[in-house]
Amino acid sequence: MSAILGYLAKFFVAYFGLTAFFYMLSLAVPRAGFVARVLAAYITLAACALFGALASVVLTLVGYQQISQWVVARSFKYAMRCTTGIVFTVDDPGRVLATTRPAVFIGNHQTELDVLMLGAMFPKYCSVTAKSDLKHLPFLGWFMRLSGAIFIDRRSSKDAREAMLGAAHEIRVKHQSVYMFPEGTRSYTKEPTLLPFKKGAFHLAVQAGVPIVPCVVANYSHVLYLKNMVFKSGAIPIKVLDPIPTTGLTTADVDKLARETREVMLKELVALSAKARGEPIPVPASVDGTSSVMTNSGIDTGR
Repeated sequence: MSAILGYLAKFFVAYFGLTAFFYMLSLAVPRAGFVARVLAAYITLAACALFGALASVVLTLVGYQQISQWVVARSFKYAMRCTTGIVFTVDDPGRVLATTRPAVFIGNHQTELDVLMLGAMFPKYCSVTAKSDLKHLPFLGWFMRLSGAIFIDRRSSKDAREAMLGAAHEIRVKHQSVYMFPEGTRSYTKEPTLLPFKKGAFHLAVQAGVPIVPCVVANYSHVLYLKNMVFKSGAIPIKVLDPIPTTGLTTADVDKLARETREVMLKELVALSAKARGEPIPVPASVDGTSSVMTNSGIDTGR
């Protein structure tokens, strides 16, 4: 046991030393800052995930599993501020995050940095949905399983529907909200655009009879853009929009609900991104040049 602890101590000392070296090197070689922040972000994520696994066990034992993800999200927010200098600022004029429960929260999905975005705005009594493959990852997977995350197997429509039924049950019985990314994958776009929306989040909201709450994050390619090895410190704005009610809607209304929600979010995304960069507001555009909602048959999952 002591030998294992000794190896771990040496690993962390070497890791922190390497990270500090690249931070210092960035004073002369700007791209070294990219490597430094990547290293800092990964070790911070691993540390917070490990803390999350332990915190989830404790909170579950004392009857507070429902806030496990909120607790760990906040720890990640403050840790990443110290290690990378990146801050997400939340504009929630209607205090929706504090007053709307349960709901299906949705947001645009840009890069891996969206984990930190959730750390900044994730409301209490809310769970994320995630690909089933993530449950097997060390640290992060442990935390997600222990904290009650909802895993969805994209390869099986049957499993996806069962997961959606389980999520609807959590929402109705436990008054537990859910956060989903309707684009289904990260866009990695340099300009403020949205991928076509999948419809799982909208089916879920209609099925559970709860509102959709759009959360729009400004395009932050000026802070993180992997293709050009850009990873800088900075503040990134998030805007929480008014809830969209689903009372009285049926499956037949899902296409229209998804389309109209996407239009509202795209308009806000373009304006918010321009404001964050101090630029004129450009004309909205989709990644593929269209403004469409995915119309695959069946129920698409949100992530």
